[in-house]
Amino acid sequence: MPATMFNVVLVEPEIPPNTGNIGRLCLATGSTLHLVKPLGFSIDDRTLKRAGLDYWKEVEVRLWDSFDDLRRSREANARFFFLTTKSRRAYYDVNFLAGDFLVFGRETKGLPESLLESHPNDLLTIPMRGTRSLNLATAVGIVLFEAIRQIQSS
Repeated sequence: MPATMFNVVLVEPEIPPNTGNIGRLCLATGSTLHLVKPLGFSIDDRTLKRAGLDYWKEVEVRLWDSFDDLRRSREANARFFFLTTKSRRAYYDVNFLAGDFLVFGRETKGLPESLLESHPNDLLTIPMRGTRSLNLATAVGIVLFEAIRQIQSS
């Protein structure tokens, strides 16, 4: 695997157990977890660490004051994909590349409209029936493991 398989970005996450579980997914896949402030919890939150079990200290976590700060820190050709229910383009219709950024929004509101409007060609969705959305950790797992499957089968 490359040094960083993928980059999982959580914009303003609110629920510590979700972030802890996502951290564990990132560790298991060799991915980096990027957390964009404001966070709905302290990074030292016991609930966060409990959800990440004793692995939290091994997760590569980067903390950002804003999404713009994260974006500016990357090369111009870095690929960002924004997961939202406001798209018809399925996540499995993309050919992912190692190092891509998979961007997810808050549990209660998703990604800010300003991000969606400024990246209309990079919006992806997880097709589903009977519900408006999935748990954030579940959504990250679905997309992250499809991206890894694509990398490993190519």
